[in-house]
Order: sequence, then C-alpha cells, then structure tokens
Amino acid sequence: MPDGAFDATERQFLDLLEAASGSEVIELRRYAVAGVPRGERTAARIAEQYLSVSAIEFNAPDLLIVTGSNPLEPRIEDEPYWNELVDLLSWSRQNVPAMLLSCLSAHAALSAFDGIERQHLASKCTGVFAQEVDNSSPLTAGLAPEIFLPHSRTNTVSQDDLRGAGYHIDIQSDEVGWSVASREHDETSLLLIQGHPEYDPSSLLREYRRDVTRYATRERDDLPCLPYHCVAPQDWEGLETMHQAIIGGQRDPALVDAYPFEEVGERAAWPWRSMAKRLYANWLSSVVKRRD
Repeated sequence: MPDGAFDATERQFLDLLEAASGSEVIELRRYAVAGVPRGERTAARIAEQYLSVSAIEFNAPDLLIVTGSNPLEPRIEDEPYWNELVDLLSWSRQNVPAMLLSCLSAHAALSAFDGIERQHLASKCTGVFAQEVDNSSPLTAGLAPEIFLPHSRTNTVSQDDLRGAGYHIDIQSDEVGWSVASREHDETSLLLIQGHPEYDPSSLLREYRRDVTRYATRERDDLPCLPYHCVAPQDWEGLETMHQAIIGGQRDPALVDAYPFEEVGERAAWPWRSMAKRLYANWLSSVVKRRD
C-alpha cells in the first residue's frame, strides 16, 4: 500500500487475521515490494520491520496475503513494482499452499496468470453494497445469503472473464460485480478479493476525506466520489450537503475543515465485520486442512 494507507492497511489485515484465527497460532512474517515509492518515515519502518520480498523463497509460508495499492498507471503492467510482484505471484503459485490477493494484486494475478485485463471504471466504485453469497463453497460456509461489503476501486474485471478462466464466483453483486472469487491454480489455492472485508467502519470516510481535501485545495481536479452508506443514516444528509456544496462550486477547504469527520466516523456502522471474520476463518481452516 502507499504511505498514506500503510499503517491502517497493516492494522486492518492483522486485526482480521487475529479475529478469525481462533485457537490457531499464526506466525507472521512481513515482506515489502521494493518498487513502491516511499517517504522517509515509511521507508524507515519497512527497513526495520519488513523483509525483502525476495527473502520469502528461503522460508515458504503456508499462506500468503498480498494487499492492494492505489493504481499509479493506466496499465497495470506499467506499475513500478510490476515485475517484482509478478515474480512473487509466480513463485508463490508453485510453492505456497494458499494465497489471498486483495484488489490490485488480484487484478495483477488475473493479468499475469490468465491474460485478463482490468477495465477502467467511468467513476470510482466506492461504498458499502449488498452482495449475494454462493453457499456451495466451503469458503462461504456459515455466511448469510445476502451480506454487505465495502468496495473502493477505479478498475474492475468482468465476471464472465473470471468464469471463462475457471474461477468460481463466491460473492457477487449485480450492482458492482464480483467481490470474492476462487480456484485451484497450480500448487496453490487462490482467493481473489475485489472488495475490502478488512476495512474498519470509518475506512471509506477517511478515503473520502483525503480525496475531497485534495480537490478542495486544488491538489487534484478530478471530482471526489462520495461513498455509498459510508456513515450512519443520521449523518448522511449533512455529509451529502457538504459534498454537493464543494463539487457544485464552493471549492473551499474551510468546508472540509469544518465537517466533523472524526465524530461521524465513530458512529459509522460495521455490518460486514462478522462476514469478514467468517470468510477469513473459513480460509484459514482450509489452509490448516491442506497442511495436515
């Protein structure tokens, strides 16, 4: 992940792993891809706490999670870390029993393994959306037939392309497409997640605050997208009013500064938390069974 989301992303994935692991003890090793541009503080923390991604070959894990990242280039193959990421994914599908790939890394695997190109969306897909669950898969055992899941992305891959490549769609939405897909790929069980079950309640609101601030301060000219259902119902009208004022002509940073983001974020709902824990618990259980 980029520097601005580095700490939060690490915390979210680790919290979800801990919540889903039950009695299993997970030995954690953290690796970083060198090609991602870094500021001084994050670079120092990576140097202190992370291993080079090339070191993974000396101690193959039972499972591997690769997070996403904000796209920097129109073509995923032009990202500065592309070659290193593909080397990691290619080695892992021969040596790691299970991989979970989030958002951009899922799109990278589809491009590298299956020749499926992502498609750029006309506007950012961001918000909490209803999803339909296919309960025929062990990965979705115990989930309700309909759940809610956050999305935050500017690209997508069609469900038809995934099915054509042999993937099973575990969780999907007519509104925003697939969220979770899986298949056996060489020596690994591959789990692709296009949504963000690891997000905490205020993640989408924090992303929006970043985007609307950049727009209001004229750091960027592309209009910010207001995430659907990112706040409690009683806070939606006030947030939408501020948003419409800024994109409607009052491009004033003072409007952003005056909005109570912290207070509103504390009231945001978390309807996907139990679903996220169950999905991860099912995935971890499948890894344990393969190992045993």
